[in-house]
Amino acid sequence: MGTEIKSIRKGAINLKDSFAKIEDGEIFLYKCHISPYEQGNRYNHDPERVRKLLLNKKEILKMLGKIKKEGYTIVPLELFFTNGFAKVEIGLAKGKKLYDKREDIAKKTQERDMQRNMRKY
Repeated sequence: MGTEIKSIRKGAINLKDSFAKIEDGEIFLYKCHISPYEQGNRYNHDPERVRKLLLNKKEILKMLGKIKKEGYTIVPLELFFTNGFAKVEIGLAKGKKLYDKREDIAKKTQERDMQRNMRKY
């Protein structure tokens, strides 16, 4: 929508927690925060509304197969402009295994403890 594009051009977009889902053969972007445009007043839209992405049917079916078979998630990587259109580069990502998460948590706690001990001296 118009005010969203103006906000995106100003760089007021956050893709950090966003993800995409395939529903009824269409792909939608969730939790992508686009801040309201300052001069948009009543024409502004909900900052975290669900947005439809335009992809070819062949691309959607290819991703759907990967998601169902191998457990991937569709994640937006970056947003850029081409000929005045905002485009989102998406990628397939696989979540961490439980043992990987445990290792990362252990490393973080060790680093935190080291930082605390360094502050004491």
